[in-house]
Amino acid sequence: MGKNIKINDSLVGYNRPAYIIAEVGSNHNQDFDVAKALIKSAAEAGADAIKFQSFRAKEHYSKHTPGFNYLKEQGYQQSTYELICSLEINRDWHALLIDYAKSIGITFLSSPCDTEAIDQLGELNIEAFKVAAFDLPDVCLIRHMAKYGKPVILSTGMADSADIKAAIQACYKEGNENIILLQCTSLYPAPAHLSNLAAMKTMHKAFDCLVGYSDHTLGIHVAVAAVALGACVIEKHFTLDRTLPGPDHSFAIEPDELSEMIHNIREVEAAIGVGIKDGPSEEESEMYIKGRRSLHIKRSVSAGEIITRDNICIKRPGYGILPRLLNKVIGMVVTKDIPEDHWICWEDFK
Repeated sequence: MGKNIKINDSLVGYNRPAYIIAEVGSNHNQDFDVAKALIKSAAEAGADAIKFQSFRAKEHYSKHTPGFNYLKEQGYQQSTYELICSLEINRDWHALLIDYAKSIGITFLSSPCDTEAIDQLGELNIEAFKVAAFDLPDVCLIRHMAKYGKPVILSTGMADSADIKAAIQACYKEGNENIILLQCTSLYPAPAHLSNLAAMKTMHKAFDCLVGYSDHTLGIHVAVAAVALGACVIEKHFTLDRTLPGPDHSFAIEPDELSEMIHNIREVEAAIGVGIKDGPSEEESEMYIKGRRSLHIKRSVSAGEIITRDNICIKRPGYGILPRLLNKVIGMVVTKDIPEDHWICWEDFK
């Protein structure tokens, strides 16, 4: 089983609360005040971390990259390169946003998409690195992140086992075993039926790493289901307002939905329990004694009489002897009177 991994003050692992990452992506809209408002809203909703993406178009995409169909359907007609240019985060914000996040009790994370961004974030002592699914094949980029010794979260959208193994090995070559694998479907939005949450178990078994889920589906129910299936980390795209301009807003959740998702996840975690069946909980004690069945006498008996099968019935409440001990009671002699329709106790034979 993958070991627990520490991100800032949080331990991430099995039998731990799921680590919740509110994914900003480009939803800051290149506005510093919006970026701060997103951090504040995520902290208020109970997220553990807020994540941005640190890229520059010239290192990120060729100028000849064709447009994505899902973006064309949203009305974006400019080239992919031009669009990415309009989504870049100002890297002078990094230190300021890290400090602001720390001041209100949430961890700043980012997906750096080039070595310069990795080095800047590493020097700022970022708590963990995230590798976007599109960047997973770039083992050189991953090795550069892994050098800093911080946890590396690998999104596995579109990847096969060979891709994942190569990315993990890139971390191992730098002596970094603090790896978390996220199941992901790289569609925006992603249909629920393509989520393949069962892949988390497959990856955990194959690679012995902690696993989680990066969710691009609409709504919050798939993310909650992922936690029930063992996700240690949940990453969910987040916006202040889905109607704002920008390609990442429409499938993101808003602050009230983030709060609801986290609440539901915590309820599901509590509902999973410890898996041990050892009788009633303290809260069930009244139901246990008053609602369960036990042995009762049909017709009143006097001290000295023998209990026969035809004078025993099984009904509620459960103050009497357990029904599974019926055969031990048949033929015993009572030492005290038992009124009709009363439960039978071992004290009746002493």
